[in-house]
Order: sequence, then C-alpha cells, then structure tokens
Amino acid sequence: MEPKPLRAKTSGKEALDRAAWIAGALDIVARDGIDGLRVESLAKKLGVTKGSFYWHFKDRRDLIDAVLDDWRASRIRDIRKQTVAEPGGELAALRHTIDVYAAARNRKGISIEAAIRIWARQDGNGLAVVEEVDAERLDCTRRLFLALGLPAAEAAARSALLYAYVFGFSMMQCGRFPMDAAQTKDWIVGRITQ
Repeated sequence: MEPKPLRAKTSGKEALDRAAWIAGALDIVARDGIDGLRVESLAKKLGVTKGSFYWHFKDRRDLIDAVLDDWRASRIRDIRKQTVAEPGGELAALRHTIDVYAAARNRKGISIEAAIRIWARQDGNGLAVVEEVDAERLDCTRRLFLALGLPAAEAAARSALLYAYVFGFSMMQCGRFPMDAAQTKDWIVGRITQ
C-alpha cells in the first residue's frame, strides 16, 4: 500500500507541499532511478495535476536538484547522528555505525543510494552531492578512529574500509554463498575496528 501524499491546506483547497513532491520523487527514484523520474508520472502518482508541480518547481531539473539536496541533507544528518560518541565510546559508535549501514533492512534507501550514484556518473551536480556525502561519511568515522589513537593515515584507511564493506555488502546477494552471514560480519567488523 502506497503512503498517502502530504497535503497542506491552502484557501480551503488541499495542495501538495514541496516536501511531498520530493518524497514522491524519492519513491520513483528508488524504483526507477532518476532517469525514470517524470513530472507527469509523479503528478499522477500523487493524485494531482501536472500544473500544480510548477507551483513548487521551475522544471524537472529543479526537482532533481531538490531531490539531491534532500538526499544530501538527510545522509549528512544521519551519519552525524550515528557517529556521535562520548569519550571512550568511539569503538561502540563505530560498531553501531557498521550495524546500521550494513543492515539490509532498508531496501528503499539502498535503491535510492544506488540510483543517485548512477546519476552522479553523468551529472556534475549529482557527482558533487555524492562526493560531499562520501567525504562527510568518511570524515565522521575517521574522527572516531583518530579518537581511538590510530595514526591519521590508518584512521583514513579504516574509514574507507568501513564504507567499502557496508556499501559493498549491502549491494551483494549472498544467499547462494555458503557462509554464516552473522559470523562473517562479526569477523569483518573485528578486522575493521581492531
């Protein structure tokens, strides 16, 4: 069942707000990628006319930029939240971050991540957004490794390894590979955080 679009009251009429358009666009991006994002199909999905789209966005590119901005802000906000640690809690924060990002429970989030990365290969603005998010992710975990006393180069390398694992593993389908996923994860996490 699809979620109902967000609506704001305006002069006795209901109209979608900008956030509802972006949320609807993200649903399409998760399913069809950014190339599949079309104003007409989005308006139909949201149950409104195409004309109401232009109240909030100049054109399709404006919507794509808004989607990218929303994704960037939410990803940066999320990584900062996941990597907050009191002194002495850095190792627990690293393990928590790996647990959160390695969990395959958010298939929609993984699909959006993949779609935006594919888009970034052909779009300069998309590439800049992905680079900003990746830099923040790497820096947040690097700071945790530094707080554990690792040298700068090793902290940076372990941060890169952490993300190579969580994103690589989230994209893989390992159901036919003979391994105990929980044991494998524990082993890998132990190597990253030792």
